[in-house]
Amino acid sequence: MRRYLRVVGLCLACGFCSLLYAFSQLAVSLEEGAAGGRRPQAAVVSWLADGGRGTGRGAGSAGPGRTGRYDMKTRPDEKMHLAVVACGERLEETVTMLKSALIFSIKPLHVHIFAEDQLHDSFKDRLASWSFLRRFDYSLYPITFPGDSAADWKKLFKPCASQRLFLPLILKEVDSLLYVDTDILFLRPVDDIWSLLKKFNSTQIAAMAPEHEEPRIGWYNRFARHPYYGRTGVNSGVMLMNMTRMRRKYFKNDMTTARLQWGDILMPLLKKYKLNITWGDQDLLNIVFSHNPESLFVFPCQWNYRPDHCIYGSNCREAEEEGVFILHGNRGVYHDDKQPAFRAVYEALRNCSLEDDSVRSLLKPLELELQKTVHTYCGKTYKIFIKQLTKSIRNRYDTPPKER
Repeated sequence: MRRYLRVVGLCLACGFCSLLYAFSQLAVSLEEGAAGGRRPQAAVVSWLADGGRGTGRGAGSAGPGRTGRYDMKTRPDEKMHLAVVACGERLEETVTMLKSALIFSIKPLHVHIFAEDQLHDSFKDRLASWSFLRRFDYSLYPITFPGDSAADWKKLFKPCASQRLFLPLILKEVDSLLYVDTDILFLRPVDDIWSLLKKFNSTQIAAMAPEHEEPRIGWYNRFARHPYYGRTGVNSGVMLMNMTRMRRKYFKNDMTTARLQWGDILMPLLKKYKLNITWGDQDLLNIVFSHNPESLFVFPCQWNYRPDHCIYGSNCREAEEEGVFILHGNRGVYHDDKQPAFRAVYEALRNCSLEDDSVRSLLKPLELELQKTVHTYCGKTYKIFIKQLTKSIRNRYDTPPKER
């Protein structure tokens, strides 16, 4: 009997110790869950890694447990993600775009640069001089397409253009992303367009601006041989995305009664409309959102201001009232004499350094150059090119730090 009592007592003691250990582990687990965003996460995960065929690479890349130049105490929701795709002769244009983004941005900015291999070293060399910017970091990636259909995607419109379609599948750990073409210039903080994510309703997954404000000069409504969004289509040169929602959504389509996810819908769309699309990936995006209009948030033309908004007379009312927020110099207008107002803004920002004094002294010479362009339709409204820029410089560089 005494031996039996000893065994029972020993069992009770062991059970009590096990309970204590279980409760201690539960407490640790709850603490880690509350800490959430304080744990370092991998900043770069390539979609090719799943198949063991390669990953994103390059200087500035932050792998698992590596912090790059960021202060990793920053919560994930305080960090903005910007993506750009650069091929051919687009290095200088891309660097100028990045400079315009960094001049005014407030929150930490992580830039995802997709570029041809021969451009990687040049990007590293140019961006190395920006290492003093503690709230900026970047990752370099090769241009990659799905293996079996890579040739088809490379031939679509321009060699690299279709890369943007696969960003939700490549940047799997990035929740939200702002994609821009290389010929974009930010005239106000990236933070401001980033804040539009909070205006998405529960069904919206992406935001773009209309392709045209005036249907009489619209391309899609006059020439398109495929479905497109709204009255005049949308332009994909500035595209804000909630990529978590994009990856989860099942899209309506005109190929099957079944809804398809992002990774499954792209190739069937290309096969169906290959002979009918002119603007490549932008046309495919128009087709997708024409069948899923509830998924798109449309922002005003001042967030994607192009020569079409002034070449035949001003037709972007929001820009006339508040100025241009993001300038889009498509059709190569930064590099020829067709639209000297656009080129003047590009040259001013290209020649501007990231030093405060250089930014402060930007406006007067730029205004003088813009006044020389009044013989053109876009030049006649030159003040819209500097209206918001003036506010951005004043708010970022002339306001005392405590008041910013």
